[in-house]
Amino acid sequence: MPGNRKYTLDDFNFELPEDLIAQHPAGLREQSRLLVFDRNTGKIDHSFFYKIGEYLKPGDILILNNARVIPARLYFKRQSGGLVEILLNRKLSENKWLAISNRTKRLKSGEVLESNADSDIAFKVISRVGDNLEIESNTELSEEVLLRIGEVPLPPYIKRESGKTDIERYQTVYSETGIAAAAPTAGLHFTDDLLNQLEQTGIVIVRLTLNVSWGTFKPVRDNELEKHQMHIEDFNLPKKTADIINTARDEGRRIIAVGTTSLRVLESTFKNGRNVAGTGETDIFIYPPYNIKSIDAMITNFHTPRSTLLMLVSAFAGYEKIMKLYKTAVEEKYRFFSYGDAMFIS
Repeated sequence: MPGNRKYTLDDFNFELPEDLIAQHPAGLREQSRLLVFDRNTGKIDHSFFYKIGEYLKPGDILILNNARVIPARLYFKRQSGGLVEILLNRKLSENKWLAISNRTKRLKSGEVLESNADSDIAFKVISRVGDNLEIESNTELSEEVLLRIGEVPLPPYIKRESGKTDIERYQTVYSETGIAAAAPTAGLHFTDDLLNQLEQTGIVIVRLTLNVSWGTFKPVRDNELEKHQMHIEDFNLPKKTADIINTARDEGRRIIAVGTTSLRVLESTFKNGRNVAGTGETDIFIYPPYNIKSIDAMITNFHTPRSTLLMLVSAFAGYEKIMKLYKTAVEEKYRFFSYGDAMFIS
């Protein structure tokens, strides 16, 4: 297909059997399957994630998103007695958040909601902001508070309640900062031992932060992709991380994004051939024929049909190649989505 083809939402649909949508994580993180794809040769390998080191080489830069998932799903009572589900989406200030709710259209400005788990904690609805509500809490929602009153916000395609296992497994082992409403799931396959093994073989591991919002699951509703408005997410690219990446790029070493979230930061901060350190926010929407310039390879999970994440991966590896690859993944019964298997695309 010509490089200037105009893609539509329908182009990113594919048949996915329900039983391939992972409802639980693999028994052990690193035992997820791994599909390895070389963009240049078209070669495909079927492996396991604990063997990822066989496809890396000394000097490679692995870039991890260290955002920490908070227990962002909360339940509050209206003054009428009705129960409302609140999902924290993005922190605006110490006590103000953007959130989504199963009662967004019914909640009015000025309405006060009381936590179903702790009557001393309340939210006041300030206003509606697009699909979100701006809410103000009467106390700081620290992680300690959220662990007490909230739940792990499992993605909408996981058709079960969150449990104790999810508190650990819907979190990367290297999470340390930030306030994410969803996990950077490509990193869920790593263990501390595996990361240590990679570093001992000369792989350089660096970190950045993108506070993944619930908007990552927002469906694209218009068939004309340019009409889709992406969600805004806050990021931090530390100077040390940017310096290591830029030096490696100058020396011809591979820059490898772990996940679409890391790539969104790298591509958003890429100016004149270099990544510029700093904090900011991004609503970058990457889809073919966008030319990704900031990385050489990426680790990612298998994404949902018609999703912005599938579009991003298609921009990196090529639309036709990715759609064929996904067909192969379905035939080989790889597990899809957040708790599913992984791909390494080089």
